[in-house]
Amino acid sequence: MTDYEINQEYERDERSAWGLGITMLLIGVGAGALLGLLLAPRSGRQTRKLLRRRYQDTMDTLNEQAEELRERGSEWVDKAKDIAESMGDSVEFASGKVRDLRREVKRRTSS
Repeated sequence: MTDYEINQEYERDERSAWGLGITMLLIGVGAGALLGLLLAPRSGRQTRKLLRRRYQDTMDTLNEQAEELRERGSEWVDKAKDIAESMGDSVEFASGKVRDLRREVKRRTSS
């Protein structure tokens, strides 16, 4: 039996709360945009031109942010590789020291 079946309680996951919040925000933005278009004081041609311009601005902004995230991700990968390499060197150094110590212990105990 799951905890839900035993306790009859549902514990929300923090991620699902965020997802629900973002979903509701997007629904609200979409409904507001649709209502704004229906009640807009501009002509259809002006509204379409404005929408095209805003769409292009939004796409440009999203592309810039995507490029920035790609660059940042690449930097993180490089840092992770450097850390892994450093850790590998440290492990190799430590294993060499352990090997030397083991040899020394064997030498002393066999004498």
